[in-house]
Amino acid sequence: MTQELLQPLHWEGDSISGVLLLLDQTQLPTRETVLRIATTDQLCEAILMLRVRGAPAIGLAGAYGLVLALQAHAQADAAAFTRALHSAATRLAAVRPTARNLAWAVQRVAACGHAHSVEGSAQALQAMLQEARAIETENTAMCAQMARHGANLMQPNEGVLTHCNTGPLATGGCGSALGVVFAAHANGLRPQVFADETRPLLQGARLTAYELSRARVPVTVLCDGAAAALMASGRVQRVLVGADRITANGDSANKIGTYGLAVLARAHGIPFHVVAPSTTFDLSLAEGTSIPIEQRSAAEVCNFAGVPTAPNGVAAFNPAFDVTPAHLITSIICERGVIAPVSTASVRALLG
Repeated sequence: MTQELLQPLHWEGDSISGVLLLLDQTQLPTRETVLRIATTDQLCEAILMLRVRGAPAIGLAGAYGLVLALQAHAQADAAAFTRALHSAATRLAAVRPTARNLAWAVQRVAACGHAHSVEGSAQALQAMLQEARAIETENTAMCAQMARHGANLMQPNEGVLTHCNTGPLATGGCGSALGVVFAAHANGLRPQVFADETRPLLQGARLTAYELSRARVPVTVLCDGAAAALMASGRVQRVLVGADRITANGDSANKIGTYGLAVLARAHGIPFHVVAPSTTFDLSLAEGTSIPIEQRSAAEVCNFAGVPTAPNGVAAFNPAFDVTPAHLITSIICERGVIAPVSTASVRALLG
């Protein structure tokens, strides 16, 4: 987990006694603190408190977390192992309900464990670790492919507005929406990035600006409420955002505030693109109204860094995500290509 790579997580050791190392993203940008996660309780707390965050990254954390959860059962019989596996998978998948990648990755590693449990619990655990590593390798490749597809849409010197954080810290690869920016920058297109601060936890200001400045990509941070004025100024030619879950018709859930950006982009005639891997799609849901939206603590809105920012006892509305309807999305960029126009038919045509 080097300073240059800023990887959000890394597995250290074997399947029986290994641990998961997490870069604590709540400490950025002032400190790079690596957490040593050895228990399911520690991992659930880290995911819930956004020490590791971003749909693909928490998917990876969940995949490795299932290995952690089953280490105590490495000598159990097959029946006991599978019971523990089911219990741990259910718990991990539910920590953050909106992000599709978490449940998807946990379910995939759990299926691997079930399939190998007849060979012995230790062997099943080893197979689960290999499966988690395979997910990480595939995720890195998906990010690179998304970056190439998205960069092909870019023009020189474009102003790009983004929201929340969609870089290496959120994915474990080069990023989703920010991966497109990094690829465009590497291709000499010189994108000028505007990063919404992303209230209430400032992932744009703390993390996106951090990643971009380290890569020497020009970045300007703005208050979320300044996006409309920025668009009206003519300095934005494209909006790039990520997603935590995408339904069969292309409706996309992403960090709260994304929907508003899509409405503003439409009003100003600016292309609005969602960048996410195929693992973020949930084709079992027909449309975005079916996506479960995580509701977070009022303390995140009414306090900042431990300092009250609202009168004591007032109520707060704090959904972690909102849903952007497909008709506001110019295209969805995934590793398999570009979905445009966005509809049930075009999603099905690319993803099958």
